[in-house]
Amino acid sequence: MLIVDDSGTIRAGIKLVLQQAKLFDGYFDCADAQSALGLLKEETFEVVLCDIIMPNMDGFEFLRRVKSQEAFVDLPVILLTGQDTVAQKIKGLELGASDYLTKPFDPGELIARVKVQQKVKRLQDELKIAKQKYRELAITDFLTGITNRRHFMELYLKEFSRSKRFVAHLSLIFFDLDNFKKINDTLGHLQGDRVLKTLTKLVTSQIRRYDVFARYGGEEFILMLPQTGFDAAMMVAEKIRSTVETTHFEGMEAPGSVTISLGVSSFPLQKVETGEQLIKLADEAQYEAKQQGKNRVMTLVETSQ
Repeated sequence: MLIVDDSGTIRAGIKLVLQQAKLFDGYFDCADAQSALGLLKEETFEVVLCDIIMPNMDGFEFLRRVKSQEAFVDLPVILLTGQDTVAQKIKGLELGASDYLTKPFDPGELIARVKVQQKVKRLQDELKIAKQKYRELAITDFLTGITNRRHFMELYLKEFSRSKRFVAHLSLIFFDLDNFKKINDTLGHLQGDRVLKTLTKLVTSQIRRYDVFARYGGEEFILMLPQTGFDAAMMVAEKIRSTVETTHFEGMEAPGSVTISLGVSSFPLQKVETGEQLIKLADEAQYEAKQQGKNRVMTLVETSQ
């Protein structure tokens, strides 16, 4: 709770009433709006009580500055006023005030109004968390926890457009597990899921923070490497292939029981006009890796020149 008023007596009275009601874990108070703005940057508050008439910066200007910052848009601000006029209320509400309290205030009314704003703030925070969780579910593959195909395509098409506009390097690695159907058929789908989860962890540990790794479908995966040329992409692909081959996956016989086949495509080395075409080249290169015996990295770069 933050109380802003140039009167120390009023600040102490408000704090005493609210402390007795046990509404908040902590209380801060300021004699001026400028100090309050500084506190907002350092502490997290559920509700702010602010007087309108104060020296240097009044409550309206304080409110305007608070609500101009995205982080504080939903922060409830109750304005304190000794002049209960309609014009003042309208101005405050237009600036984003949540409520008004007229001085001298009744302790019961103070508690009731603060309780309402406290509840509103908590409901808003819960809604934000729920929305964030929903967004994460919408863009994440449920099994592996990495990006799903739909969200990958959104990110990838934007990056391809940028790369094409600035003629910047962009590479893709398309891969899938070798003999994955056999794993599911002989060891069961739970073991297959375990292999997919372990694989995603291995690959994630091999890539950069800004690379985008996604489950494309089933046992197929795709990796976008922004600002990465063909030679570097081939090195990344080979490193991933080798790591998978030499890892002992839980539930499998020994290292080498799980392998992957990878295809690499690279722009602008491969002359394509659309992002879908670059994906198709990586997919075709991965298919060629399968045809050549699996557990290898292939590319169609030379044949596309």
